[in-house]
Amino acid sequence: MAENTEVVVVGGGYAGVMAANRLTQRDGVAVTLINPRPTFVERIRLHQLVGGSDDAVVDYRKVLADGVRLVVDTVTRIDAAGRGVTLATGGTVGYDYLIYAVGSGSADPQVPGAAEFAHPIAALEEAQRLRPILESAPATAAVTVVGAGPAGIETAAELAEQNRRVTLVCGGALGPYLHPRGRRSVAKWLARLGVTVLDGPGTKVTAVTRDVVRLGDGRAVPSEVTIWTAGFGVPDLAARSGLSTDALGRLRTDETLTSVDDARVVAAGDSAAPSDLPFRMGCQSAVQLGPQTAETVLSRMAGERPAPVSVGFAGQCISLGRRAGIFQFSRRNDTAIRFYLGGRPGAKLKEFVCRSTVWQLGYEARKPGARTWWAKDGKRQGLLQAERAEAPITAGRAA
Repeated sequence: MAENTEVVVVGGGYAGVMAANRLTQRDGVAVTLINPRPTFVERIRLHQLVGGSDDAVVDYRKVLADGVRLVVDTVTRIDAAGRGVTLATGGTVGYDYLIYAVGSGSADPQVPGAAEFAHPIAALEEAQRLRPILESAPATAAVTVVGAGPAGIETAAELAEQNRRVTLVCGGALGPYLHPRGRRSVAKWLARLGVTVLDGPGTKVTAVTRDVVRLGDGRAVPSEVTIWTAGFGVPDLAARSGLSTDALGRLRTDETLTSVDDARVVAAGDSAAPSDLPFRMGCQSAVQLGPQTAETVLSRMAGERPAPVSVGFAGQCISLGRRAGIFQFSRRNDTAIRFYLGGRPGAKLKEFVCRSTVWQLGYEARKPGARTWWAKDGKRQGLLQAERAEAPITAGRAA
């Protein structure tokens, strides 16, 4: 009898769970998912955890296929040459193929005082630590949210809806991804909730103290609780393990999501940088990249050539408290267009997206390989070809 092919998936987020589930469609594959937590984290609900309306976790039994072995531990090193990973508890796990899906987290803010006095919320534990701090703060306490991407906007709105005194410091434009029409809608709803929005030039944070956030234009914003949502970073596991990464630390891969260093290592989700042209971080790309990573592994097992990655976007959805939201529509290449759905319908669509994302994970667990109907961006290969054609010209000019 032929032995099973051992596949280890490092990271149990959206991409990792989808990859592990997809792998179970073929007999003879033993799948081990290694994750530091015993429950699945709904990162798109972490602002609700901070606001107290959701715990942002789901039992793995609801989203993970029965055939996947879950190991609750942290991988500290990947030994690509020896095909094994070292665990924080001291053990090791061998593999024939490894899927690198460690996700993303809070970035080092590189702003004086921010690491000491500001509270990040990109990880479950960070949001859990912040919740009691907010509960113990007076209702009149000044709360400052730094960062005007989805996490910042959602957190500011969630807390303002609870009659908190919230200032949103954008460091530039409010909702950079949004079309100007969508941005105006978000600004209107935030104003309705009582959020003070500081955007435009001069609003980059230069320092954070225990009770003040200082801006580039010299303003000092009073802040008894400062929440930091500006930027994301990725774990340095790949770099520490001697694998090639981009400037942010994402594993560098080709268009089949295979590491440029090792054909036995593939990557998905926020921690992957295919062709040095990574996709926008988030669950929308992760639930597509996860299955495609698994398909790359299955193709290599069968001696077939893996297909190039193909991901498409529909837009970006942002909640504005529990009673409003916005869905900013986009082209498949992730470029925002003028159409959006806002207000109460936007809130309903946002909640539908949150619920359906968990449903997708469970569906893949029950019927691995059945779902293939994501929208695809047909322009990526053309963009890559154009960049490659431009590269020698640019290099020649530099010389």
